[in-house]
Amino acid sequence: MGADEIWKHSTGKGVKVAVIDTGVNPNTSSLRGQVLVDEVPKAAKYHVTQDYDGHGTSMAELIAGTGAGGGIKGLAPGAKIIPIRVGLDQMKDERERLRSLDSPQAIRAAADTDAKIINMSYGSEFPDEAEQAAVKYAASKGKLLFAATGNDGAKGNKANYPAMYPYVVGVSAIDRHATVGKFSTYGNQVDFSAPGIEVPTWCDATFTRYCRTFGTSNASAIASASAALVWSAHPDWTANQVLRSFIDTAGRSWPKNKPSKYLGYGVIRPRRVLIAKDIDPGPANRDPLAAENGTAPDEDITATGGSSAAPSSSPSSGASAKPSKEAGSADGPTSAAAQDTASGGGTRTWVIIGAAAAVLILGGAGFAVLRARRNA
Repeated sequence: MGADEIWKHSTGKGVKVAVIDTGVNPNTSSLRGQVLVDEVPKAAKYHVTQDYDGHGTSMAELIAGTGAGGGIKGLAPGAKIIPIRVGLDQMKDERERLRSLDSPQAIRAAADTDAKIINMSYGSEFPDEAEQAAVKYAASKGKLLFAATGNDGAKGNKANYPAMYPYVVGVSAIDRHATVGKFSTYGNQVDFSAPGIEVPTWCDATFTRYCRTFGTSNASAIASASAALVWSAHPDWTANQVLRSFIDTAGRSWPKNKPSKYLGYGVIRPRRVLIAKDIDPGPANRDPLAAENGTAPDEDITATGGSSAAPSSSPSSGASAKPSKEAGSADGPTSAAAQDTASGGGTRTWVIIGAAAAVLILGGAGFAVLRARRNA
């Protein structure tokens, strides 16, 4: 993705990203000064800085880590993080889980902050009407929502929510050669792809070492960071326009109107957006994913004039998946030219790791996409 070149144009400064996850530890060397705890809504403040798994802190670092002290330098080191803690299955203390927000509550809390972007590196195979309504609420407030598509591609390829909902941008995981991971869940919920394989993240909640990991969680975080970079450079754009710019510049070798079920519209390339002096972001209030979302492209539901279109009618099942992509995409490509050949030097850098952290990286560690708790 050419991070060194990207940072000459934007670091994400001025953009806030809400990270809905297992909590965010603001005291890692890479996140000091990056986490806006004071901006967390009162109802969501419970233990928000106590990460019970290490996953949420890792996602925050991939997005906005500074690299200080040998930690991870995220793709948008100038951005800031608003942490929203959600109770997931990894939380073994049932009483603690019950005191934490569920996914619908967490999404609404994130929507009520000043964050432009909401990252959801978690998921469940079960749709939830309350969760879908929360997503629509966030979209109505002009937020751009990214979610992991899931890690079940080789194990039944189960649908993953919230990635399946309209208004949510689903992100699959690729390696450094832009080949999608066999584990990466595929289907009509995939809108883009981003690096997610052999990515350094914290091994656990002790925050003592990094491990090499794989997962669409990582890819979603990188996509969110990409949006922060572009929105920082174009602060007057809406979520629709940021998204459209990604569609127009994505790395792909297939027709734009026939998205792949593995990589969607292609590999997100924020550098291509940032260096384009005459880029046309299109209409502010027209949903560029209307066909996938089953939405009316010219109907605006945002409270301030613009970022997502509303559904033309309620989905038939109340919490149904996105409609299938256009015919011809079912056997879409599984790889694309992710390297930006115009970036100079052939660099594929997208996350920079300090020397101290690099020494601590272990091999072979992976994790599944987090499973959201569902109330009976």
